[in-house]
Amino acid sequence: MNTRTAIITGANAGLGLECARALLAEDPSWHLVFAVRDVRRGTDAVAQTGQPQRCTVLELDLASLQSVRAFAGKLRAASLPPVHAIVCNAGLQVVSGTELTADGVEMTFGVNHLGHYALVREVLDVLAHPARIVIVASGTHDPAKFTGMPKPNYTTAEHLAHPDESDSPDGRRRYTTSKLCNVLYAYELDRRLGGGAEGITVNAFDPGLMPGSGLARDYSRIGQLAWRYVFPVLRVLPNVNSTRASGARLAALVSDPRFAGVTGTYFEGEHPIRSSADSYDRAKARDLWETSERLLTLQSAEHQD
Repeated sequence: MNTRTAIITGANAGLGLECARALLAEDPSWHLVFAVRDVRRGTDAVAQTGQPQRCTVLELDLASLQSVRAFAGKLRAASLPPVHAIVCNAGLQVVSGTELTADGVEMTFGVNHLGHYALVREVLDVLAHPARIVIVASGTHDPAKFTGMPKPNYTTAEHLAHPDESDSPDGRRRYTTSKLCNVLYAYELDRRLGGGAEGITVNAFDPGLMPGSGLARDYSRIGQLAWRYVFPVLRVLPNVNSTRASGARLAALVSDPRFAGVTGTYFEGEHPIRSSADSYDRAKARDLWETSERLLTLQSAEHQD
């Protein structure tokens, strides 16, 4: 019997879908909300789980703050079990130039961070206690690790949201910086929620390198072929995983009793580890939070006008 709901962004494919499969297989109490940009693809993904009666598909475009608000309204109107988990999983890389969200924010920052910030803000009041929030980050946020990606460059959140026109767009660096934002946000959200004192835990999760995932969809043709056919050979190396394996580990952070009460922690798979030095910078975390809040307030005011 379904007694609790988990929201998973980007649940129609890859890590999100594998997390959903694992939750459905391991715990009959969960009902899942597939929060997806494309409802048709979300419906197809639900059919793949073989348990459509335990899933609800709701439209969510993280590149539109108006869509985030609409999603929260639909969630409240739906007759679902109490929400006990949010998995902020959806993400993208834009490597071919600069793209903007519907709100005029640089796309990688807008989707990977700001859209999820807005989502949690909008649904925080409907969370039942205890609840878990898991934010999917990446080991690429840490320049001390060899990932083959450029190191993050956190200047200010305002600059990340609205880069100068003179800036040379570096999509891969924007991605790693957005993943640093994910960890900064996870820690700051946990602090503002009292470190679990209010019954809500917040953790960040590194799924590892997952060859075959959809993150390379904006790469060149050669890059996509390497991502799909060459990188899978690297699975013998540490922290290179299939989406199924990482999805099961993500599901464990959402549901496994071992992690009850664990909060403010960065996980590589199921192992708690230290994140990057910058991720513990409270000034950066505060700047990110306050700028995100201001961007949401500005968009809301523009929408009302």
